[in-house]
Amino acid sequence: MVITISRQYASGGHEIGEKLAKSLGIKFYDKELIYKAAEMSGISPDVLKDVDEKAANSLLYSLSIGAANITGTFTGTAQFPINDRVFIAQNQLIREYANEDCVIVGRCADYVLREHKNCVRLFIYADYAFRRERAVTVEGIDERDVNSFIAKKDRTRANYYNYYSEFKWSDFRHYDFCINSACLGIDGTVKLIEKIISIKN
Repeated sequence: MVITISRQYASGGHEIGEKLAKSLGIKFYDKELIYKAAEMSGISPDVLKDVDEKAANSLLYSLSIGAANITGTFTGTAQFPINDRVFIAQNQLIREYANEDCVIVGRCADYVLREHKNCVRLFIYADYAFRRERAVTVEGIDERDVNSFIAKKDRTRANYYNYYSEFKWSDFRHYDFCINSACLGIDGTVKLIEKIISIKN
């Protein structure tokens, strides 16, 4: 069983995924994916803060592949932008990790594993007030900047997903379940997903 989680910023997707994996006794992957991918690609960790879940801006590269869909296996990627090199390595890691039970947050994992027969694809969203409070209290974002920060983070994630996949980030048709984490709270959402997994199994 592989559970992928796409999420709006400050909806609690990371925390939900981490608690879910712990409760189910399976592995959890989020930011460590990018560091492992960077290691595979020979990229210094110092540059990763500007790369994680951000699409490349290489027009030449986009034209060279006809469309920004690079989820296949590539060799000789040294000439690609750093973002693309990291994504390609992440893609390979996600496929490798999907050979065992795990939870994977973000990084187009639902799209990369779209043909995986035993994958549950979740999209976690939340009411804006819930997200705003979490952004301030959990993420430490200044209240004066929180509205623009949330909008920017969502836009960045959407651009990343839309760039590297054939789908749209917020299109519910490409997920098995879309869950409002504000409805049941973080722990309640984890219990709901556990029930979904139990029924599916």
